[in-house]
Amino acid sequence: MSTELLLIIALSAIVVFAFAATFLMRRGDELPPTLETDLETEEEILHPEALGTGDEPEPEQDHAETATLERPEAPGGRLVRLRARLARSNSTLGKGLLAILGRSDLDQAAWDELEETLLAADVGVGPTTELVDNLRTRLKVEGSTDTARAREILREELIGLVGTDLDRRLHTTGDEGVPGVVLVVGVNGTGKTTTVGRLARVLVAEDRRVVLGAADTFRAAAADQLQTWGERVGAEVVRGPEGGDPASVGFDTVKAGIANGADVVVVDTAGRLHTKSGLMDELGKVKRVIEKQAPVTEVLLVIDATTGQNGLTQARVFGEVVDVTGIVLTKLDGTAKGGIVIAVQRELGVPVKFVGLGEGPDDLAPFDAAEFVDALLGD
Repeated sequence: MSTELLLIIALSAIVVFAFAATFLMRRGDELPPTLETDLETEEEILHPEALGTGDEPEPEQDHAETATLERPEAPGGRLVRLRARLARSNSTLGKGLLAILGRSDLDQAAWDELEETLLAADVGVGPTTELVDNLRTRLKVEGSTDTARAREILREELIGLVGTDLDRRLHTTGDEGVPGVVLVVGVNGTGKTTTVGRLARVLVAEDRRVVLGAADTFRAAAADQLQTWGERVGAEVVRGPEGGDPASVGFDTVKAGIANGADVVVVDTAGRLHTKSGLMDELGKVKRVIEKQAPVTEVLLVIDATTGQNGLTQARVFGEVVDVTGIVLTKLDGTAKGGIVIAVQRELGVPVKFVGLGEGPDDLAPFDAAEFVDALLGD
């Protein structure tokens, strides 16, 4: 090999070596991460929950915030709190009776006036006659003309007429672990759905677990209203399709109550005219179907206290169909006449258990005879 050829080969090798060295030096700035960095990257991929530091923003929550549940007012003492409203609305009755009995001379005309006052207050013929006879007898026997004593006797007789020995408890305890079942019935416009919502608040305030049934399938608004009542206190609401079978909704409600371990199931029913036999028969069906799951422990008839004698007719018909066990008188603080309490109890032979005395969510009060009479008399 010639000297010239060897020189060319040597120069070429030098050029190649220099090029390779230059390339490697430039790549130094782009070397792959160290082993430690590799491990961290792998950890982030395999365990993405470890990503991020305290300086990074929190990821957005996909779920909605849980609404704060309301804590209803305890039912005890509600009637005392609401007594002032009742006294205002029925002041005419109390003042009228006391004005007559406070006269120095209780002649026949005075007794006739007393009787008319009671009848005008929807006390009813039978109870009015009984009360007047008892008052006349006691005042004559005692021979007292003292107004305070006459007031005391009137109070005692009214309390006796309203009834202190009636069972006004709400029966909500089922047998053998099944929930108690309360069926709420009445005509249109009496405030049934509102009563169911308020009743749920009473039960929740007593630490009962409640399931509500929207069996008024004829009005979507009624089911929506009941849903709102339930959500406010954490009570589950079972509803069916609009126009669906009310008995089916009642059945499903009790079934849900049993499955979820509820203490009480309250079923709202559609308002129905007591003169429509078909609708009344359907109500009887609702009760029968419900009782395939669990016995109905309470049937509450809701009556608008302002309807007077018409409310008594409604009570009679409903009582024949579903065996009413208790009465809820709504709107008792409006133009209602307090005597309806006495009359409706006499008509059905069942007690008034709750009264509605306002528009607030907790304006449903357990009925108490003595508190009611004191309100009538303005005590």
